[in-house]
Amino acid sequence: MRKILLTLAASALLPSATMAEGNTTQYTNSGVTSQSGQASLPRMTNIKLSNALEKAYAANPELATARNALLAQDGTVLQAETRPNPELQALLEDTRSATRTSTLQLNQRIELGGKRSARMDAAEHGKALAQAELEIVRAGVQTEVTSAFYDTLVAQERVRLAQSSIDLAQSALRAAQKRVEAGKVSPVEATKAGIALAGARVDHARAESALKSSRKRLATAMGEPQVNFETVDGNLETLPDLPEIETLESRLMQSPAYKKAQIEVDRRQAISEVERSKGVPDVTVSLGGRKNEELGLNQAILGVSIPIPVFDRNQGNLLESLRRADQAKDELTATQLRLSRDLAAAYENLNASRQEFLSWRDNILPSAQSAYDAASKGFEMGKFSFLEVLDAQRTLFDALAQSQQSLALSHRYAAELQGILGQTPANIQ
Repeated sequence: MRKILLTLAASALLPSATMAEGNTTQYTNSGVTSQSGQASLPRMTNIKLSNALEKAYAANPELATARNALLAQDGTVLQAETRPNPELQALLEDTRSATRTSTLQLNQRIELGGKRSARMDAAEHGKALAQAELEIVRAGVQTEVTSAFYDTLVAQERVRLAQSSIDLAQSALRAAQKRVEAGKVSPVEATKAGIALAGARVDHARAESALKSSRKRLATAMGEPQVNFETVDGNLETLPDLPEIETLESRLMQSPAYKKAQIEVDRRQAISEVERSKGVPDVTVSLGGRKNEELGLNQAILGVSIPIPVFDRNQGNLLESLRRADQAKDELTATQLRLSRDLAAAYENLNASRQEFLSWRDNILPSAQSAYDAASKGFEMGKFSFLEVLDAQRTLFDALAQSQQSLALSHRYAAELQGILGQTPANIQ
């Protein structure tokens, strides 16, 4: 494809040098040179896919939110490890110093039924769930950045193709005007060339708008409010690999979404154990002393208290937690089916877009290139009008645009596959 672009650049200059018919030198100096002013523009900063992913991993706000959610789970785990605080109780009976009784008592609740260990286990599963959610968000950001990157790369090429189309249409218009002035052709040919130029400019404006949208989308995915790059640097000839569907399906159990659903099942079961442990009453041990001023006695106080689970055995919360655990199991099954469906769809889309790109590259583009070359040579020999050359050129440019769109779709579907499986792109440039 790169060779075709270079051929187009060279062939766009060739007809313009021969169509003036007697004014070749003058036209070449005034027309082609003016179009090459773009080469004097300052060097633009560019960004590669690896740079874009690195920036996104560091600055994307969704990733930052998921990281903070994971860090917050450290507090949950820490709190789950704590034991009940002791309670200090003071009691004064009668305010008269001669007859009053003073009591000082320390109470300590002792958790029974494995409450602390169950609570800690549930907290650890909550942290693992937050980690799985972070991996899902990371995979989503990776998919979005990769897709936006290749969309931007294709949009850049479309702008270049549209500019080349304008250059050629301008050459056609100038040539037609000179022929009209020389009385060799009808003014209709100049009118047609002007219409072709207007259409090329509309295509260029549309391509510029699409490029701006793609650049903004990429910047947003990278977590940047403004676009701080000029171009993206990638290879439009690299086609993403397509592993066997069986190989991809074998990796589904390791995907972030499946892991999250499995962890949610474990977490719900751990919460059920927490609620079950709450059905076992805790024991409160008391130790203290009492001073009776009237009798002149100092007395020790020892006590044990335990609630009697007659009415409230936490049976309602336990039932709810068990049903939530069943719900999580059903969600795990649904997640597995959804992932299998999404994987199959992305695989088929990738396969179709790959085949479409290969068809454009290996069959349609060479034919369009041959037609364009034949039209150019025929024009040089006086067999074709330049409008026919322009038509062949537009056909070739359209074929290039379609092939690039197929390639962009291939990378988008490949990114979706990688996002489903939680893998890093293998073709980072």
